[in-house]
Amino acid sequence: MMFISEVFRSKQGPVFSFEIFPPKREYPIETIYNTIEELVTLNPDFVSVTYGAAGGTKDRTVEIAGFIKNKWGKPPLAHLTCMGASEEAVLKILDDLASLGVKNILALRGDPPKEGPIHEGAFKYARDLVRFIKEEKPGAFCIGGAAYPEGHVEAPSMACDMLNLKKKVDEGVSFLITQLFFDNELFLSFRDVARSLGINIPITAGIMPVLNAKQISRMVSLCGASIPTALAHLIARYERDPEGLYEAGIEYAIKQIKGLIKEGADGIHLYTMNKPEVARRIMAEL
Repeated sequence: MMFISEVFRSKQGPVFSFEIFPPKREYPIETIYNTIEELVTLNPDFVSVTYGAAGGTKDRTVEIAGFIKNKWGKPPLAHLTCMGASEEAVLKILDDLASLGVKNILALRGDPPKEGPIHEGAFKYARDLVRFIKEEKPGAFCIGGAAYPEGHVEAPSMACDMLNLKKKVDEGVSFLITQLFFDNELFLSFRDVARSLGINIPITAGIMPVLNAKQISRMVSLCGASIPTALAHLIARYERDPEGLYEAGIEYAIKQIKGLIKEGADGIHLYTMNKPEVARRIMAEL
């Protein structure tokens, strides 16, 4: 069973998954293998591999996804961004993934480059990438999509973002993984609206433990996630106590996940930041 859509259909209770990112090019790719081994021993239902900043480690994403599949027999989810990409380049990656037995893709638009011009490619939105994969490789891949409980930072409104999400799902997305969030009520409200629009595929909640103040500041600036009062109080309380914030952040994530499970979340996707010890602590509590 290697299609993630089948995992959602067959499992009783929520699906648990981890996200990792490839090492930068100045580090050997093998530096991630021990991390993967530690995470796999926690028995996730699948492991996703990010594409790296601006697609800079896309070849490593392919290699690592193949390693997860062929070494550990876990379904890998390979991120694939399309901003600035040609159809030929995307086809090459799809063929490389297929040759390694990787059958799951998270189809993303990707972020524009921080510097320099944006090169026009064959795809404007993630839904264009979904449509292309479905047309060029029918039945070969299970495609996941990203969702934003607080709306995409570039969307003019939440309503507009939800309608765009529906269009993406209609192109052939089989499941959704949300951007990180820190207030469960935002996720539950988002899920209610999604269901009212006829988005009936599994929606798995993306959770990132807050481990240090610098990290939370960066995440908020990148994705626009809001900080609820309870978390703001934690951050203020441990402003001068990094170890205390680390512990409190893990406890906050555990409480968040337990609440989501109680509310019937289809899945929990843990942004591990390549820290197996954090994932181990959280899974032990669950």
